[in-house]
Amino acid sequence: MKVLLLFGLVAFALADSTRFEGEKVFRLKPVLDEHVTLIRDLAKSIEVDFWKPETAELVTIDIDVDIRVPALYLDMVNTILQQSDIEHEVLIEDLQAAVDGQSDSGPTPRAHSYTNYNSWDKVYSWINSIATSNSLISKQVIGNTYEGRPMTVLKLGKRSDSTKPAIFLDCGIHAREWISPAFCQWFVKEALSTYGSDSQMTSLLNEMDVFVLPVFNIDGYDFTHKSNRMWRKTRSRKSGSSCIGADPNRNFNAGWCSMGASNNPCSDTFCGYSPESEIEVKNVADFIRRNKSVIKAYLTIHSYSQLLLFPYSYTYELAADHSELMKVAVGASNALRSLYGTKYTSGPGATTIYPAAGGSDDWAYDLGVKYSYTFELRDTGRYGFLLPESQIKPTCEETMLAVKYIAAYVQKNLY
Repeated sequence: MKVLLLFGLVAFALADSTRFEGEKVFRLKPVLDEHVTLIRDLAKSIEVDFWKPETAELVTIDIDVDIRVPALYLDMVNTILQQSDIEHEVLIEDLQAAVDGQSDSGPTPRAHSYTNYNSWDKVYSWINSIATSNSLISKQVIGNTYEGRPMTVLKLGKRSDSTKPAIFLDCGIHAREWISPAFCQWFVKEALSTYGSDSQMTSLLNEMDVFVLPVFNIDGYDFTHKSNRMWRKTRSRKSGSSCIGADPNRNFNAGWCSMGASNNPCSDTFCGYSPESEIEVKNVADFIRRNKSVIKAYLTIHSYSQLLLFPYSYTYELAADHSELMKVAVGASNALRSLYGTKYTSGPGATTIYPAAGGSDDWAYDLGVKYSYTFELRDTGRYGFLLPESQIKPTCEETMLAVKYIAAYVQKNLY
């Protein structure tokens, strides 16, 4: 009995927080069809976490493939790579060290900080305090998550009697992309603190509203802080399946589950059991539908790859507004680059990275929100999802320039 109890405690301790000692992240460069087959076969035989692209099915020749390999399989993977002459490099030598190294800006402060990755509890208390800090901001709960956490949209803008056109901005659709929620918090801080001194922000908030959802996938985000740093999906459960969650960015009703998404509930790109089966997706979709007449732009923040994408991702067809969307994306990318020289690539999702159905930007565009963009923030793979905290400030500063560029364009080109 004592042994069983002890075993139970050990199992509980292990379940408490996933560790990644000895795990590595490789970048593979397939240039032959055989290389693509090899990577796909590898994914079938062992547990591989695809960082880029998001599944084995999306691997093609001439794209970089970033995969996380558990320590248990390293010898085998090294042997296969040596024998197959596929070009490869190790991006992250020790994943646990990289996880620990994220907090390179010093010890984690007890209070909320704009230059740290804040836990959900800190973000939640920040939302509640900042929402009452200023006449330019108010909050609205748009529903609860699967685990019952309130999803709060912050509305920024000078109060007016009439209904103003608006921009919708969300962060943290994928739980492990921590730099994303960091940006939404930064945006709110900057908007409030530069109103009145920055002419562009002042004009924007006078003439438009900005709806900000600081964390979309709250349950998943909380789980990455408390249990498994590499978790991506929601945390929903369905009776009869032991697999948890769906990919919220495959769950929108835009070419749903057709390409670049999986119908396997255990997959990281599981499209869900039906469009908007994830309550978080339904809450956001309902909010945007309710405010469709005023929402003129939809911006969603992800990481990593340094891309500025726009529809479509679920088809290779070009959007009706392709040339205008491209022109604005290139202008925004140039604005971003002007600060630290960070290079972004712009283009439609399907051809710029890979096809992926059920994405929020495609859905918003098809709903009639013309200026619909997905940001993939820093970096290009050196740290991947584990961007150090010392890069939060520069990343947010440069991204602000791109977001303000798009916002200014939308403001002048209302439809």
